[in-house]
Formats: sequence, structure tokens, C-alpha cells
Amino acid sequence: MANHKSALKRARQNEVKKLRNLGYKTRTKNVVKEVRAAVASNSLDQAKEGLRKATSTIQRAVSKGAIHKNTASRKISRLASRVNGIASS
Repeated sequence: MANHKSALKRARQNEVKKLRNLGYKTRTKNVVKEVRAAVASNSLDQAKEGLRKATSTIQRAVSKGAIHKNTASRKISRLASRVNGIASS
């Protein structure tokens, strides 16, 4: 454990940030799961709405610094290709 006053404060700040980022990541995982479930059930309208919501949530997590922008782009791209796949079939 840290001994200096500044190091102790930094440890407290890191704990708060960790919990905050965990919330953003959990939200992101849940909306991605919803889109995948809609794609699996071939529900195009539900999948499109879910993709719109997921894109917004993922971009918000990026703006807060919870996930990297390239990770977000990859997730959004993969979800969009799945939704477009059921749209074309």
C-alpha cells in the first residue's frame, strides 16, 4: 500500500475511476448483448434500434475514457455488419 499522502490520494481516485468505468463498460456490454439477441432472432427493426442505441452508448464510453476509440469502432463495425447481414437476407 502507498505511504505518501499524494500516493494515498491517487489510490482513492483510481478506485473511484475504476468503479465509474466499470459502469460504462457494463452498460456497453448489455446493449451489445441486446443487439446480438435481436440479430439472432432475425428481428430487423429491433436490431436497427438496438444498433442505434448501442452506438450511442459505446461512443459515450469512449468520450468518458472508459474504452479506447479503436475498440469502440471495432465493436460498432462488427455490430453493424451483423445487422446489415440480416437486412440483406
